[in-house]
Amino acid sequence: MSAQPTRLEHDLLGEKAVPADAYYGVQTARALENFHISGVELRLYPDFIRALAMVKLAAARANVDCGQFSQEILNGIEGACQELIEGKLHDQFRLDVFQGGAGTSTNMNANEVIANRALELMGHQKGEYRFCNPHDHVNASQSTNDAYPTALHVGMALGNVRLVAAINELIEAFRAKGREFAAIVKMGRTQLQDAVPMTLGQEFAAFAETLSGEVRALNAIQRVLCEINMGATAIGTGLNAPAGYAQKCTEHLARITGFPIHLAPDLIEATQDTQAFVLYSSCMKSLAIKLSKVCNDLRLLSSGPRCGLREINLPPKQPGSSIMPGKVNPVIPEVVNMVCFRVIGSDLTITMAAEAGQLQLNVMEPVIAACVFEAQTMFINAAHTLRVHCVDGITANPEVCRHYVDFSIGTVTALNPVIGYDRSTELAAEAMRTGRGIMELVREKKVLTEEQIAAVLDPVAMTGQGRPV
Repeated sequence: MSAQPTRLEHDLLGEKAVPADAYYGVQTARALENFHISGVELRLYPDFIRALAMVKLAAARANVDCGQFSQEILNGIEGACQELIEGKLHDQFRLDVFQGGAGTSTNMNANEVIANRALELMGHQKGEYRFCNPHDHVNASQSTNDAYPTALHVGMALGNVRLVAAINELIEAFRAKGREFAAIVKMGRTQLQDAVPMTLGQEFAAFAETLSGEVRALNAIQRVLCEINMGATAIGTGLNAPAGYAQKCTEHLARITGFPIHLAPDLIEATQDTQAFVLYSSCMKSLAIKLSKVCNDLRLLSSGPRCGLREINLPPKQPGSSIMPGKVNPVIPEVVNMVCFRVIGSDLTITMAAEAGQLQLNVMEPVIAACVFEAQTMFINAAHTLRVHCVDGITANPEVCRHYVDFSIGTVTALNPVIGYDRSTELAAEAMRTGRGIMELVREKKVLTEEQIAAVLDPVAMTGQGRPV
């Protein structure tokens, strides 16, 4: 069996053979050997790769504006970056998301892939770096310490747009169920105990609204992600970047991304700061808390089918037991719960990584990137799964809901203003002792007239629907 064809490249550590057909180069090849950690490769996070290409494209245009290299080289880099933005060559990003070096391996992976593809577009061979060099051209006027975090900001913003769209679709699904279930009266519960009547529609509308609040937070944090440190180079002093480059690069990146990208006011501070990642992670943690609570409620409301609440039915998706025939489990809310737990745990990792910054740089940004991009990916998939395989197919059991209202003692709360708390408590205690309904006892004891019963104990009226706010 013949050996795979290779080309010889060199770096600080010497020469190394690289697969001849690879667009990556020697530094990526070394990193592929060094980092076998999670098994999760950069190519699984396309928003990040697209962001890297956008950053490199903006940098190349700014460098030509500043006279750093020729239009011919820019044309090659532009063509390569555009292909990455369109989703091509992502298979060349095989590095593990967990890596030492503050993201240098990822930055060089992008530099090498772009340079080699640019060489081809310019009519040259891979590795002929005298015509387009990963360092001198693709990485011109940059350091990993400004290009990498800027790509993280842009990649997270790209992912956030998709995440918000997925959550909004889920929100609309809950709102649709709220409208569908608007006339179904049921008992509300606090501390897992009967409270007062509401409608099933109100319950589902509340699910929609609690997630809407999280979308508002995610949209608000988007602007924080749009502050970048391009032009900072190594530590924020701008060493090796020409005058005016930082502003030009920022302007180009804003046009390329369509986001309100703006330059941080203090590049030394911005190069060591990770607050944007912490704030964004906090927003995702908050979303995880809310979404997990909604899934908990769906599981409770559908519990049964004979010995639980059984107010709603979740779509049956698969047999639930290898030993108990007929058992069907709420597997979709369960898996979304698990996603939420993972995101909440990742927030702690991001917190610790942000705290671990030292002096002019935080070298822990790769683990922050891994956590955020994983969370965005899982949330997008989870929102779609919950909507399509669960929420859209939920049905209600109106007769069960009505039964709980008729036999609950919670309706006694409405009697407080009419007969007083003490008398209401006596009725509640008797209902608990005898298993009878409040309405039945009120009629038997002639506590209220039928007209008063209709006015005070009408469950629909107790739901507050139509009451002025």
